[in-house]
Amino acid sequence: MESEELSIVIVTFKSELKIFDCLEAIPRYIKVIVVENSNNEFFKKEIESKYNNVNCILTGENKGYAAANNIGLTNVETKFALVLNPDAILQKNAVENFLKITIKNYDFWLIGPGNDQNVNLDFKNGNSIEVDNLKGFAIFFNMTKFNNQFFDENFFLYFEEIDLCKQVKKKNGKIYLDQRIQIKHQGASSVNKMSTFELEKNRNWHWMWSTFYYHKKYKGFLIALIIIMPKFMSSLIKIVFYTLILNKEKRDIYFFRLSGILNSIMGKKSWYRPSLD
Repeated sequence: MESEELSIVIVTFKSELKIFDCLEAIPRYIKVIVVENSNNEFFKKEIESKYNNVNCILTGENKGYAAANNIGLTNVETKFALVLNPDAILQKNAVENFLKITIKNYDFWLIGPGNDQNVNLDFKNGNSIEVDNLKGFAIFFNMTKFNNQFFDENFFLYFEEIDLCKQVKKKNGKIYLDQRIQIKHQGASSVNKMSTFELEKNRNWHWMWSTFYYHKKYKGFLIALIIIMPKFMSSLIKIVFYTLILNKEKRDIYFFRLSGILNSIMGKKSWYRPSLD
């Protein structure tokens, strides 16, 4: 396969223990762009010295999933790109099968792997099916369809790929899952240096912020407010409850959940960053 057809973009953040299995599974003829959100210069030197097909870009700060992937994608010079999580591993012939698919279908915008979780779908001809959404751990891009406009950078974490697919469908773009492409995803393990408590606070804050922002973007402020209100009230009640029973950890998690909702409602940017001490 010609190396100029595909590049791979991987966003890392404290992913030093996760990414090497990912890189080992990538054929060396493919250019890999690693966008390093934790700005680790030692990590950059290590992977660039070990893998001659890898270029590591230091962002200078934690820019989040959307903005960092946009940095990587704007540096892609090939016809196709694969956005890949550092905890995802290409299975045998995944790249070759993807490139074979593109020969028959140049009209696609996005393609996702048809992993085991998709086996119950009614795949057309046993291979592919058109869908509305893809999971974000592995997405193939037809770069000819995007005018350097990829992810909405207002999202820091969560909903980025849902929003991307929504934008593609609004333009009548084609999105597929294909069983011939297999990529193993370990799931929720891209970061290796964050405590469970910090991870939960981070997840709850950003999930709530992104939930309201996404619905506001497509349905308007009032409808988004109606959708988020049960979560707002539930968080408020649980903060009071866990305060009364002296469960500080649970109280703090729901406080961060409520904070994410309030900041999104007030139109503030997705500013929260977890502690890494």
